[in-house]
Amino acid sequence: MDLIWDGLRKALELLVGLDPEVLGITLLSLKVSGLATLISVVLGMSAAVAVALNEFPGKRLVIALMNTGMGLPPVVVGLFVTVLLWRNGPLGFLGILYTPAAIILAQAVIATPIIAGLGLAALQHLPPELRLQILSLGATRPQLVWLLLREARLPLLAAVMAGFGGVISEVGASIMVGGNLKGSTRVLTTATVMETSRGNFEVAFALSFLLLILAFSVNALLTHLQQSRRPR
Repeated sequence: MDLIWDGLRKALELLVGLDPEVLGITLLSLKVSGLATLISVVLGMSAAVAVALNEFPGKRLVIALMNTGMGLPPVVVGLFVTVLLWRNGPLGFLGILYTPAAIILAQAVIATPIIAGLGLAALQHLPPELRLQILSLGATRPQLVWLLLREARLPLLAAVMAGFGGVISEVGASIMVGGNLKGSTRVLTTATVMETSRGNFEVAFALSFLLLILAFSVNALLTHLQQSRRPR
């Protein structure tokens, strides 16, 4: 218990003192995971809409693949992204391995299936008659999609929160593609692992508390947005 209290005290000291290194790590964590989530929202929601609103052969197989993707192990994603970005890999010419961009790419791969799967479930849960009613009123295809997304906004925001929660707490892929380089690719999760391996449990607990505070703050904001738009 002493380690936990010492870690909490250390976290408060780091927050109040605005330690430059910790502040940089925290901001990088927010930037990387925020951009990865934003990319995943665009890709995941597009996939969810495309599958939900269209009938095609093999649709159930596609849905099964999307649902399977929700459980992708981060280390597996990290391995494949590392191979893709390796100097001799298909995307090696980009030269972004061991950079924040590589972490964003890996985290986007992790979060996209989560948002796509939950988004698809939210859209499929809407009454089938709703789509017909909207079309009968003369709505265009873009208007139909927008109205359906608005109608399912509560579970869709929950999908976004799940996607962000999945990447802000991710560590395996971030270490593999980012390298945990000080001042460059070190985020809160990878820094926590490093300090734990060194036996600096007080600092590790402090970083963990900062990670929890960051995750709670973002999700609290999204929850406020979600609940403020909830039908009364």
